[in-house]
Amino acid sequence: MVQPLEGIRVLDLSTLLPGPMCTLMLAEAGADVIKLERASGDEMRGYAPRFGQDSVNFVLLNRGKRSMCMDLKAKEDRAHILELIKEVDILVEQFRPGVMQRLGLDYETLSAINPGLIYCSITAYGQYGPKASKASHDLNFQAETGMLALSVDARGTPIIPPTLTGDLAAGTYPAMINILLALRQRDIDGKGRHLDISMTDNLFTLMYWGLGNGWAEASWPQPGKELVTGGSVRYAIYRTADDKFLSAAPLEDKFWQRFTELIGLPELVEEKSDTVARNEVARRIASQPASYWADCFEGQDVCISDIVDLEQAVQDPHFQERKLFEREVLNREGQKMKALPVPICPQFRSNNTQVPSPGLGEHTDQVLQSIFKGKKI
Repeated sequence: MVQPLEGIRVLDLSTLLPGPMCTLMLAEAGADVIKLERASGDEMRGYAPRFGQDSVNFVLLNRGKRSMCMDLKAKEDRAHILELIKEVDILVEQFRPGVMQRLGLDYETLSAINPGLIYCSITAYGQYGPKASKASHDLNFQAETGMLALSVDARGTPIIPPTLTGDLAAGTYPAMINILLALRQRDIDGKGRHLDISMTDNLFTLMYWGLGNGWAEASWPQPGKELVTGGSVRYAIYRTADDKFLSAAPLEDKFWQRFTELIGLPELVEEKSDTVARNEVARRIASQPASYWADCFEGQDVCISDIVDLEQAVQDPHFQERKLFEREVLNREGQKMKALPVPICPQFRSNNTQVPSPGLGEHTDQVLQSIFKGKKI
């Protein structure tokens, strides 16, 4: 099978998470990804926990790529990179605005060498604006876009989210989408593009409902008071008798009616007070253990799920049957671990279920030799 991105070459100058996750997906779809690292390597190689010489995080995010060591500040290495650019379709970088220009590797310089280059810049705040050069991480992105304020504990203190939503949903995914759009546009007009991916900009997309409420009715969302922030009996978490938890989301009337019937409180369909209904549901759910409710809701259309931990989730028969964790990644010592599932449909991926993560600079000589010999990479 010819994969959709076979023959597409990517130079990955990004580190840590947003860019590497994006180029991982490009590699999974068949692209040849050359990860350019400094002599000390991507900072994520040194994270804990370890899986061989590198961190688990690095191995999971960089399978199927080639690693090349270069010093972006060294004249000779920059010359090699400029030569390499002639053969590259996509460049992904994650520096603050202005850094690549100071290195002589900005879009204007590189597009003069390769007019078809798709140059993707992933930053916290975009290429311009008052905050463009500000240092930030995911927790800051969510704080500054109104997202963090909507998830609070009983005292009203914002809760640190378990997912890096800014990096992934607002960085990786928009980068991937726009790179593919740019490839398609290049098919039409033959031109490359500079893609300005701002993670904070893109977080606002995820807050569509809150923006709509504010713009349409000047009713800006409040923590614990909105439909999806804990303000509805139909979208809530309930504790069972054995101190486990159920996620209940019977939002639509048909689901809500069946749910109230199954828990023995059909009269709640007519209850107008959300507080009264919530207290009654909480009292009823707390009267029985989670196993009782699992049997009660089995096969019923009520939008109820047990809250399980990550270890339990990966063992779920549904995900096992879908072979979500079938692939493996190899570290440089040859040890195997389950590979990170990525949202690339199976028909676009290779049949190779074991893919290595590159050692630091493992492919430097290979890439340089191909440049010097005038051969395609």
